[in-house]
Amino acid sequence: MPPAHTTESPELLAPAGDWDCVRTAVANGADAIYFGLPRFNARLRAENFSEAELPEVVEFCHRHGVKAYVAFNTLVFTDELEDAADYLRLLNRAGVDALIVQDIGLVRMAAALTPELPIHASTQMTVTSPEGVAFTRALGIERVVLARELSLRELEKFQPADAGAESLPLEVFVHGALCVAYSGQCLTSESLGQRSANRGECAQACRMPYTLVVDGAPRDLGDRRYLLSPQDLAAVSEIPALLERGVGSFKIEGRLKSPEYVAAVCQVYRRAIDEALASRAFQPAPADRYQLEMAFSRGLYSGWMHGVNHQELVSARFGKKRGAMAGRIARVGQDFVEFDPETPLKPGDGVVFDTGGDTETEQGGRIFGVKGKRLLFQHGHIDFSRLKPGDRVWKTDDPELNKRLRQSFTGRMDPRRSCVIDLRVSGRAGETLEIQGSVIHRDATIIRSARSALPLEAARKAPLTTESLRHHLERFGGSGYALGALENALEGEVILPIGELNRLRRDLVFQLDSARRPHRPESPASARELLSHLQHPGPTANADASSLRVLCRTMDQLDSALAEGVAELYVDFEDIRRYKDAVAKVRDAAAGAQILLATPRIQKAGEQGFFRLIENAEPHGVLIRNLGAIAHFRASPLRKIGDFSLNVANPLTAELFIDQGLERVTVSYDLNIAQVLDLLGAAPPEWFELTIHQHMPMFHMEHCVFAAFMSNGKDYTDCGRPCEKHRVSLRDRVGMEHPLRADVGCRNTLFNAVPQTGAKFFTQLEAAGLRRFRLELLDENAGEARRIIRAYQSLLAGETQGEALWTTLKAQSQLGVTRGAMQMTKPASLTE
Repeated sequence: MPPAHTTESPELLAPAGDWDCVRTAVANGADAIYFGLPRFNARLRAENFSEAELPEVVEFCHRHGVKAYVAFNTLVFTDELEDAADYLRLLNRAGVDALIVQDIGLVRMAAALTPELPIHASTQMTVTSPEGVAFTRALGIERVVLARELSLRELEKFQPADAGAESLPLEVFVHGALCVAYSGQCLTSESLGQRSANRGECAQACRMPYTLVVDGAPRDLGDRRYLLSPQDLAAVSEIPALLERGVGSFKIEGRLKSPEYVAAVCQVYRRAIDEALASRAFQPAPADRYQLEMAFSRGLYSGWMHGVNHQELVSARFGKKRGAMAGRIARVGQDFVEFDPETPLKPGDGVVFDTGGDTETEQGGRIFGVKGKRLLFQHGHIDFSRLKPGDRVWKTDDPELNKRLRQSFTGRMDPRRSCVIDLRVSGRAGETLEIQGSVIHRDATIIRSARSALPLEAARKAPLTTESLRHHLERFGGSGYALGALENALEGEVILPIGELNRLRRDLVFQLDSARRPHRPESPASARELLSHLQHPGPTANADASSLRVLCRTMDQLDSALAEGVAELYVDFEDIRRYKDAVAKVRDAAAGAQILLATPRIQKAGEQGFFRLIENAEPHGVLIRNLGAIAHFRASPLRKIGDFSLNVANPLTAELFIDQGLERVTVSYDLNIAQVLDLLGAAPPEWFELTIHQHMPMFHMEHCVFAAFMSNGKDYTDCGRPCEKHRVSLRDRVGMEHPLRADVGCRNTLFNAVPQTGAKFFTQLEAAGLRRFRLELLDENAGEARRIIRAYQSLLAGETQGEALWTTLKAQSQLGVTRGAMQMTKPASLTE
């Protein structure tokens, strides 16, 4: 069945971290590629492309009939807006086909500066519902890259109810690494090392080993230690079902991967898409799966395509590349291992021995020889005493396959798609020859002509004929053109030097290339000019006293906050059915106190019921955490505060959300103190609220650790709800035990064990005009909650200095308190 929402053919979209990957993707059937520049892209560790290379990359793709998308998918800080504006104009002029954008403020900037440059919403924008798609469409976004966590059943709900209505084109990831956290919502690298995933600096903490701690005691899970490391996504079998649901772009993850990976994956998915479009049944052959496994694999799985299955998504035995399963050791000799291989093995192939221990110390290498079932290795290379029968053997490298894959993109590359050009040749002796060429481009006809520098001469022999003209003029080489109709309108028998004919052909190609290149309008306005209407009188004009609001996660904490006279309370319960009780408690306990209820971080299709539960509880307001909630509550009389998960990092983003009806927004946790002050200086400070004390929410994930490792259940229907019976944390490699919580949607959040405080910076923040500060509680009992609340009330009242408060809290907390992500530190090396 063809896509439901577009007349264009479905698109295979491939990653390109360098030039070899660009060539590879084009040669192996990609319809489009995506790549990044040195700044503002979420894969800073990729080789990427320089600004100088950009036009060449785009021209190469277009010459081969392939679209070029640029990943502009990080948050943009206030002091970077001028550079971002320059980047937009650079990309606009280069003719890129679209930008993939995370920062909503950048969408607003692009609309003002480069209005015809198409924008795609990155998966980093965390669009998970039809309401979120509608929100992005209203911004002028032309395509949405949906969150990886959506199932086929959920994707059905993205089609418009009216069969005649047109929906926004949808793009989904079909292959590659799965982040355990929702993209755009992972703060782990930021929290632990000031390396923001929202800035392309992910430290891959999800691929590290963890110990499950249940009710204070470590739980033995055997060799399952990589509790947050999902298998890789492989949805090749789901291509027909995705087409039926109107998906128009099939995206391959992997801008850090090799050209061989790009070739292997593109080949398999190209066949899958073509077979599905031809209404032929397609199931990947064993050779296809082998090729995908050898390209790069931590295990291949369909991800969330068929809903959650917590017993299969995370095997937990490793966090790095494996490849194809070769077998289990049957016998270990002094210089060999012996087993029945499940996949062919030959000398030169690479293997690794999986003993179930630390993968950082595992052994492996290239096979030196094969004798029957025995594998031999270079003398002294393997310590066979560390191996035992039953250990797994993985095939990690196949030089023969790699050679075949490299052949697909080395050497001459003819365009896979050519633009047909019709030619008309005219002239007579004594006059110049004219070649007129016409092509169809974007449903319009482009006509250009070229004239010879020399006059035609009467031919004494070998005059120009239709056949000779075709012979010389069809040589378009790798230009991306193919000769269609040729009309010979020459008068009489004439001749022109062959070199001049060749020059005319090249001149015509140059003219047509220029005409086909987008010539989009752009504004020279600076970011400062775009922000000029946000000028405010300055911090001295804000005479309001600083105020504290407290986020409570238990009824005891709510009681403590009320007892301390907190006038504005946020409630974030794991069971939102208790929200009504919390509202009643606040309304009964304190005149003038207001309660705002937090939405879940994620709202999927069909989960609007969570929002209705909040409305039915009749709070004073709502703490909004996702784009779907903005759409749902837009007409509500409730107060609306935007939370940190909206990723407000610059004044343009803040303004957009204020324009959507939010009273204020919470500053993104990705900003350090200098960046926060820049933000407060560029927009009215009353727009903002800052979390001054919290346990940073690191991973927020569809993966349920409770169900996966404390039950045999695949989802909430059969897991037994261990999250309601136990307190669980994950112990990392340095011994910190990070609390794990489940929300109403069974999504897990892993919080940093150590609370962080911005108390040291309070004086600077207040001087900049900020007046609204938030304290977030997590596990604190009633007494601890009251102590912390009083400490910050004292700070805001000017009775305590920030540095002294930090010292006091550190002394009174077993784990201590850090200054957290707000402090300015040099980021750790990306190679660490």
